[in-house]
Amino acid sequence: MNKKKIITIILGIGIISLFIAYQIYNKPHVNVLDVKSDIIITADKIIDDFSSDETKANRSYLDKIIKVSGTISELKLEKQKGIITLKTNHDFGSVLCHLSDQATQKINLLKVGQTIILKGICTGFLMDVILIKSEIVNKKNLNT
Repeated sequence: MNKKKIITIILGIGIISLFIAYQIYNKPHVNVLDVKSDIIITADKIIDDFSSDETKANRSYLDKIIKVSGTISELKLEKQKGIITLKTNHDFGSVLCHLSDQATQKINLLKVGQTIILKGICTGFLMDVILIKSEIVNKKNLNT
C-alpha cells in the first residue's frame, strides 16, 4: 500500500474513534427514579451476598439499579452530598447510599432508626456495599 492509503485509513479510524468517544462522553445520565429496578432486596441480604461470595455478588449486583430497604443507622453530609448508611446484621459492613442532589435536599427530613427504601446504582463492595445516585423511594415514620 502506498502512504496516501495508509494515512487515509488512519485518519478514518481516528475520526470514527473521536465520534464514539464523543457519544460516550455525552451520554445522558440515568434518572434512577424513572428507571425500573433490576433488583429489590434488603440491606441485610445484599451485605450477606457480598460477604459470602464477592465475585458472585459483583456479577449479580454491579452496575444494576437496586431498590434496597433497611433501617437508617447514620445520616451525614460530605462535600454537600448526602450519605445514608443502612444498618445490617454485620458488625463491619453496611450499605452506603450516596444521594443524588435532589435527594440530598430531603436528608434533613430523615432520622436515625427510621425504615426507608432507597434506589441507586450499585458500584461494588469495599467493606460496605456502595450505591450511588440514590433516590428516596419510600420513607416510613416521616412527618411530612
